[in-house]
Amino acid sequence: MRVGKLGDTAQAASQLAMPDHEVTRHVEDLVGLHLLRPLPGSEDGVLVPVSPEAAAAGLVTPHETRLRHQLAEAERLRGQLTSLAPLYAQDRLQQEAVTQLAVEELLDTVMALIEHWSTHCQHEVLTCQPGGGRAQELMDKAVSRDLTILGRGVRQRTLYQHTARASAPTQEYVRRITEAGGEVRTLPQLFGKMVAFDRTIVFIPCADIPTGAVVVREPSTVAFLCQAFDNAWSLASPYAPIHRGTAMPDEIKDAIVKLLADGMKDEVIARRLGMSLRTCRKHIAEIMDRVGAASRFQLGYLLREHQGVDPGARA
Repeated sequence: MRVGKLGDTAQAASQLAMPDHEVTRHVEDLVGLHLLRPLPGSEDGVLVPVSPEAAAAGLVTPHETRLRHQLAEAERLRGQLTSLAPLYAQDRLQQEAVTQLAVEELLDTVMALIEHWSTHCQHEVLTCQPGGGRAQELMDKAVSRDLTILGRGVRQRTLYQHTARASAPTQEYVRRITEAGGEVRTLPQLFGKMVAFDRTIVFIPCADIPTGAVVVREPSTVAFLCQAFDNAWSLASPYAPIHRGTAMPDEIKDAIVKLLADGMKDEVIARRLGMSLRTCRKHIAEIMDRVGAASRFQLGYLLREHQGVDPGARA
């Protein structure tokens, strides 16, 4: 079927009752869709219709070919990038390990980090401080910082050893902190030194660097350390000051007896209970006198043979 020349639209316009310019526009659209094409061998521009399937093949195939090339290029790039995934994952793990467990060697850096978290914590501070009483200078700095924390409505719990009850600077610190809402308890022995903020980050001592700290952010490790604190807290007693001339508390006496019965040396007992070696030996001498032991050998024998004996009662 012949349509006619592209430029000869008068007859078609008359038959279709359409203006010439609309017919021309529609013819151009059909040519653009490959539904009309010039008759092969015709020199007068006669147009003939083309089947929709053939028109689709002629019009769509170049697009499909181009898309296939683009898809192939996309797959090639995907393969290249995916091949880097193991390297990225390994580096990410290393970066996370550094971020979640970091060693800070400088004391100034450690204190700056603790000051930062003290300022920005919102819910809870957990502090475990073994080693008996602390110096006046340290307590003065701590009380200012901790009163500010408590003033923001943050809960603060602190664990000391029983020996800290006899420290005058610690007594004054505890008095001011508890008046502001802080909580302080003591145990004969503590599991270790730590400070935790919002159960999100924990500072613990660095074994090889006395002035340094290990900063722990790994969630499972943080949860474990905070649970250890909670367990110790549930066994601890409220802080009760020991004033000069007061008799040795039963809790300290019992702790010394237990460690003596386990065969611990004086130095180890003193370190574990947070007291000086001189004070430790003084307490041991009092226990020996009370149980009637003439020598350390006899004391050890009596303690092992009579685990239930009350060292406060003279044999």
